Amino acid sequence: MQFRKQQAIYLQIGEHLCDAIVNQEWRPGEKVPSVREMAVRVEVNPNTVMRTYSDLEQKGILYNQRGIGFFVCDDAVGKILAIKKAEFIKHDMPRICNTLDLLGLSLDDFKSLYESYYTNRTDGRTLPDEEERNENKQ
Repeated sequence: MQFRKQQAIYLQIGEHLCDAIVNQEWRPGEKVPSVREMAVRVEVNPNTVMRTYSDLEQKGILYNQRGIGFFVCDDAVGKILAIKKAEFIKHDMPRICNTLDLLGLSLDDFKSLYESYYTNRTDGRTLPDEEERNENKQ
């Protein structure tokens, strides 16, 4: 795992774990790798991983069964998405809005660019509205 200098390593490991949970690499109720296993996997001190797990436990994303290990909470995905949404609104939205203003792009311009981005994706993902419509048809 490559770490960025701007953010604490334990937080970056937490982001990596949260992304894995959202992507269903670990499902609710499933055991995550032990502190030692994860430390070896990401090449950090086990204390750093323990700090990550404790932070995620405090946020209600993981829970600890003493002597057994850490597990994904039932509502972890919802909590992760809520946290990521709040962070996006707080940190990314102001930067995006400032960039749009600087470049003289309107919301309509941005919407067109956003739609074009999803149209040209190669991973098969569609716009959120399209996903909802497809789910409602089933």
